[in-house]
Amino acid sequence: MTSLTQRSSGLVQRRTEASRNAADKERAAGGGAGNGEDDAQSRRDEQDDDDKGDSKETRLTLMEEVLLLGLKDREVICKSDAPTGDVLLDEALKHVKETQPPETVQNWIELLSGETWNPLKLHYQLRNVRERLAKNLVEKGVLTTEKQNFLLFDMTTHPLTNNNIKQRLIKKVQEAVLDKWVNDPHRMDKRLLALIYLAHASDVLENAFAPLLDEQYDLATKRVRQLLDLDPEVECLKANTNEVLWAVVAAFTK
Repeated sequence: MTSLTQRSSGLVQRRTEASRNAADKERAAGGGAGNGEDDAQSRRDEQDDDDKGDSKETRLTLMEEVLLLGLKDREVICKSDAPTGDVLLDEALKHVKETQPPETVQNWIELLSGETWNPLKLHYQLRNVRERLAKNLVEKGVLTTEKQNFLLFDMTTHPLTNNNIKQRLIKKVQEAVLDKWVNDPHRMDKRLLALIYLAHASDVLENAFAPLLDEQYDLATKRVRQLLDLDPEVECLKANTNEVLWAVVAAFTK
């Protein structure tokens, strides 16, 4: 995903971060290996604990998580046109519901992101997405708002104020392709799988892997590559699949 030269600058950072967790990993490794069912139950319990750790105010949407990983969007589609409570998603769904004949997933991604060449369809573009997501994170106490002076004008910035939430998000992404890797996208949590694909498409997935040691980094990027190399058209035909998810993946990995 990145060359050795590009990664060299992050090597010290990854080693420093990983060394802080070395003792914990050694204790975990020394605790003995249970059977498959115990491991699966343990992963479910940990996921439940993570979910309980997020209060209503700090539970993030998928696009907010992508933005948070990118701090130093992309479009999401639902099968139902019922309001979701997320302003950006509801705005997108309104366009989808009211447009006839229906557009393809690929077309909707281009229309909603403003990447269309058709001037008659520019009104579909979701405006100021990054700023609106940032304001949502400010309201949830994850970011704050500051004014910075740049020569002749002031610029509004949104520095991180709650690092615990971001670190919890980074840990979740890392574990998905390391300790909790299941080697089957259809057994992965669908939301987490979508997050990995969207974070990669938004060029922010590397930020989650930067603190890893070289060996962990190589393994994580190798497994992400396995996901990226999947054929969405094949995957969407498998049992109990999410066709919309794979349609979006196809649009981003074409």
